[in-house]
Amino acid sequence: MKKVLIVDDEQSILTLLAFNLEKEGYQVQTALDGLAGYSLAIANRYDFIILDLMLPTMDGIEICKKLRQEKIDTPIMILTAKDDELDKIIGLELGADDYMTKPFSPREVLARMKAIMRRVTKQQQKAETSSESEEAPKIEVGEIQIFPSQYKVLVRGEQIDVTPKEFELLLYMAKRINRILSREQLLNAIWNFDYTGETRIVDVHISHLREKIEKDTKKPVYIRTVRGFGYKFEVPKA
Repeated sequence: MKKVLIVDDEQSILTLLAFNLEKEGYQVQTALDGLAGYSLAIANRYDFIILDLMLPTMDGIEICKKLRQEKIDTPIMILTAKDDELDKIIGLELGADDYMTKPFSPREVLARMKAIMRRVTKQQQKAETSSESEEAPKIEVGEIQIFPSQYKVLVRGEQIDVTPKEFELLLYMAKRINRILSREQLLNAIWNFDYTGETRIVDVHISHLREKIEKDTKKPVYIRTVRGFGYKFEVPKA
């Protein structure tokens, strides 16, 4: 039975989510404040964490940051009552896998959870297969080297830090050189879910990737924007 941790200071939300998740066969634990939630996440192994951003004792951003620093890679969905894009971006940058703005539909939470867990399972299976077989060949585009089996990226000879989502996005695009990829296509491929109206997630991750691989983010030479369509990964012109 898969275990889910829900951290939120609103009892009504804990009750609503726990009820719907338990109906689907999940084992649920809850916490009403950040420190209690963090302590549970450190002490136990969960398959998924649902984390509110605005919490007493320790906020969701700090929890997410500390869990990733502790190398706890459990998928995290952040919840926010604010219509504040900055909070969402910070959460994603710190390693959260998704976000939802309150109020939300429990059915959508479940659907997104399942999609993320399917993706994580596929990643683990690929990693196990890679370790048992020959190492996947590196991909080289201009001054960028991508090592799929090692989840490693070198830019101009220096290894850069990328989140799992950033790595997946970069690898997906690098395998499709010079092809125009729509935001919807990237969402479906990387997040494994049809996020209607949520294409901003792609833009955020593209922006972070550009900061890490481009010499000048205002004049990108690798990840080019195709207005009205999406993005294209190119080999820089000499």
